[in-house]
Amino acid sequence: MSSQNAVSGTLSRLVSRTSGRRRAMTVSGGRLSLRKQLALQALLLLIAFTVIYPILWIVSISLDPRGISRPTQLTLIPPGASLQAYAQVIKQPTPNPVSWPQLALNSLQLAGGTSLASVLIGVFAAYAFSRLKFPGRQALMIAVLTVLMLPSIAMLPALFVLLNKVQFTLGDVQFNLRNSLPGVGLAILSGMLPFAIWNLKGYIDTIPRDLEEAALIDGCTPNQAFFRVTLPLAVPALAVTAFLGFMSGWTEFAVSWQFLTNPKNFTLMMALYNMVGQYADSTPWSMFSAMSILVALPVSVIYLSIQKYIVGGLAIGGVKG
Repeated sequence: MSSQNAVSGTLSRLVSRTSGRRRAMTVSGGRLSLRKQLALQALLLLIAFTVIYPILWIVSISLDPRGISRPTQLTLIPPGASLQAYAQVIKQPTPNPVSWPQLALNSLQLAGGTSLASVLIGVFAAYAFSRLKFPGRQALMIAVLTVLMLPSIAMLPALFVLLNKVQFTLGDVQFNLRNSLPGVGLAILSGMLPFAIWNLKGYIDTIPRDLEEAALIDGCTPNQAFFRVTLPLAVPALAVTAFLGFMSGWTEFAVSWQFLTNPKNFTLMMALYNMVGQYADSTPWSMFSAMSILVALPVSVIYLSIQKYIVGGLAIGGVKG
C-alpha cells in the first residue's frame, strides 16, 4: 500500500506540474480574449493615427492652391487641389537662382560622400579595434567614445578655423575649403566616424573568429579572410551604418548654414529654412509643405529598398549580450 501511495503521489505531482505548464503556456502563448484584442487594436490604431495624421496634413497643404496664411485645419482634398506648389518648388524654391535638382544634387553628393567615407574608414577601424591587439588600443577607443559623446555643434568653431586656413588659387578662381561642399563633408565626417566605428565594432565582435581561422587554414591571407568572410557577414551592419550616415548628411543643417555662402552650394535643408518667413503669414505654406515632402521622399525610398538589411542589423546588434 505504501508503494502504491508513493506511486500515486508521484503521478499526481507529475499531473499537477504538467497542468501547470499547460496553464502557463495558455497564458503566455494562447489566444487573447476578445476584449483584449479590441483594446490592443484600438491602441495600435491610435498610434497609427498619431503618425499618419501629420503626414496627411502636410500632403493636404501642399495640394492647396489658396495660399492660406495659417494651416489651421485638415482637408484631405482641398478645393481646387493642384500640383502647382510642386512645380514651383522644382523650378525655384527660394529667391536664390538655384533649382530643386541642383539643391538635391548638392545634398546627394554631401550625404552620399560622407556616408560612403564613414563606412569605408569605419569598417577598417572597427575591425582593427575588434580583432587586433596593439599598444594604445584602449586609449584610442576611449578617445573615439569621447568624441562621440561631444555634441557636433561644439566642434563648429574649431572646424571653421581649421578648414578656413586651406585656401589656394586655381587660375582666376580662389578656392576655400571651408566655403565648399568637400569642406562641409569633412566637417560632417568628423562627427560620423565615431558612431560608425563603434556601431561596426559591436557587430564585428559577434562574428566568430573561428570562421576567419578556418579561412586562414584553407590558404587565405588575412586580407582575403577579411574581404571574403568577415565583410560579407557584416553587410547588415554596413547597411545600417550607411543609411544612418546618409540620413544624417541629407538632413544636416547647422554645419552647412555656418560654412557655405555661395547659393550654388546650398543644400535642400538650407533652402527649406530659407522658405520660412519672419512671420507665419509670410511663409508660403503650400510650397513649404511640397518642399518638405520632396526632401523626405528620397530617404524613404532608400530605407524601403534596404529595409531587410537594416532590420537584420538592428536586431542582431540589439540582442548582443
